[in-house]
Amino acid sequence: MTEGSTGDRVVVGVDGSPGGRAALVWALAAAARAGAEVEVVSAFPVDLSWIAPDLLDPRRVEEIRSDTEARLRVSVAEAMEDPAVRGTARDATVPVHVTVVPGDPAETLVARAEDAGLLVVGSRGRGAVKSALLGSVALHCAAHSACPVVVVHPGAPTAAPRVVVGIDDSSGAHADLREAVAHARRLGAGVEAVLVCQPVTYWSDATAPVPPVGESVDAARARAERMVTAALGAGPHPDVEVVVEVGTPGDVLVRRSAGAGLLVVGSRSRSRLAGLALGSVALHCVVHASCPVLVVRHGRAHAATSAVEAASRAHG
Repeated sequence: MTEGSTGDRVVVGVDGSPGGRAALVWALAAAARAGAEVEVVSAFPVDLSWIAPDLLDPRRVEEIRSDTEARLRVSVAEAMEDPAVRGTARDATVPVHVTVVPGDPAETLVARAEDAGLLVVGSRGRGAVKSALLGSVALHCAAHSACPVVVVHPGAPTAAPRVVVGIDDSSGAHADLREAVAHARRLGAGVEAVLVCQPVTYWSDATAPVPPVGESVDAARARAERMVTAALGAGPHPDVEVVVEVGTPGDVLVRRSAGAGLLVVGSRSRSRLAGLALGSVALHCVVHASCPVLVVRHGRAHAATSAVEAASRAHG
């Protein structure tokens, strides 16, 4: 599904919530465009057996699993009739596999997506904290999944003629841009590559001139153009528009992505703490963007090019 990945399988987490249904529709449509298969995954915790002792009974566990699987298959059938999926799939059939297992939902999804090309989750599930902007499952997957993760908010557009990607001087920015271009081609969309400049500090001593903002933006635009060339090769690249803005990266990307089909950000974090595996910009975008957000994983080498990506290029 993505640049540099080995899987042609989309894993999507579904729990019966509006976010789960939005994720399912998005995953089916994306798989139809790429010729991939979909694994629909649901997990139910059994660590509450001290409250409900019958959850330790294998027969009860199987009953829950069977009932959940039946409901998932109904959800899949309904999602396949969604206009976003029907309009994409046309005469093609999307292979769908349903997996229901006992266990922690977040850890189960990360494990099932270990060799997948893409993991898709809803922004919020059926958690107890209704006011939370981002569910714990989505946060865990975005921070710890080995493959790229798409977080879908209920009501988010499933297809729109624009993909927004944040670029910078980090080592993973080239991969982010290539991911954005790959998804945009499948959507038939253009790419908006956004470089955010930090506001210029106007403090100076009596002898130091204060550079005007315009010069800083011009220099940043030239730098952004070089980034595009380095990531995609010598131009022209008419489907990629470079945008330079002054501000805070997270805020600018969220605003620029309003109404877009997808926002692509890198997962990078400068923290050495294992629990802070998702960078502040990526976290801000996943929480606040209204469109689906693709979090690109960095630092994990894959041995082969995705079969789905190859198919996408062949049809592009």
